[in-house]
Amino acid sequence: MGRQLTLHILRYNPDKPEVKPYLQPFKLEEEERMTLFVALNKIREEQDPTLQFDFVCRAAICGSCGMLINGKPTLACKTLTKDLPNEITLMPLPVFQMLGDLSVDTGTWFRELNIKTEAWIKTEKKFDPTALEDRMSNDEALAIYEADRCIECGCCIGGCATANINPDFLGAAGINRVARFMVDPRDERSEAEYFEIVGTGEGVFGCVGLMACDDNCPMEIPLQEQLAYVRRKMALAGIKM
Repeated sequence: MGRQLTLHILRYNPDKPEVKPYLQPFKLEEEERMTLFVALNKIREEQDPTLQFDFVCRAAICGSCGMLINGKPTLACKTLTKDLPNEITLMPLPVFQMLGDLSVDTGTWFRELNIKTEAWIKTEKKFDPTALEDRMSNDEALAIYEADRCIECGCCIGGCATANINPDFLGAAGINRVARFMVDPRDERSEAEYFEIVGTGEGVFGCVGLMACDDNCPMEIPLQEQLAYVRRKMALAGIKM
């Protein structure tokens, strides 16, 4: 027989502002290899079908189930209950628009982020469907892959002090996205053009350096290194300008 777990889950419906947010306790028996994703589904299926939370892949690929688990931003599908105490508090990620209970709208935020950072390759070359693909070195490909591992779960944003204060801050996800195109040899933007995107207080110079993003990234992307790389590039670009 497994442990008796108590999950204290924030309940709130933005469509009913007259009902203030509150923590609702749910009890269930722990099963072998149980994740919080499984626990939440059992609660919704067996105790309260109105409970709102997000999931798609259940394999730490989609990033949908990001939430605060005992105060730490992380993925429910990647968190085993055996690694947690008997009492577990679950709250939605801050910064993002709340949809209800543990569900937040990360999609709109990241779509606007990609527009702000102009997250596409810019080149003057005309597309030739008959041409061979552009060649790049293994190191260049690996650098792009490292940044592209971001699943846009929002955990780095939810744990970021600056993002919680400044809604226009790009956050680690945005700076990592810019770094991805900076190392891409196919992108022809100048440092001055990148400076316009990320060389501001809302970009790389807005970071206060607490590095909660690096600590909380479930994909273990070296966000601290990405931030340092972009900051160095933008500092030099600023001097030249």
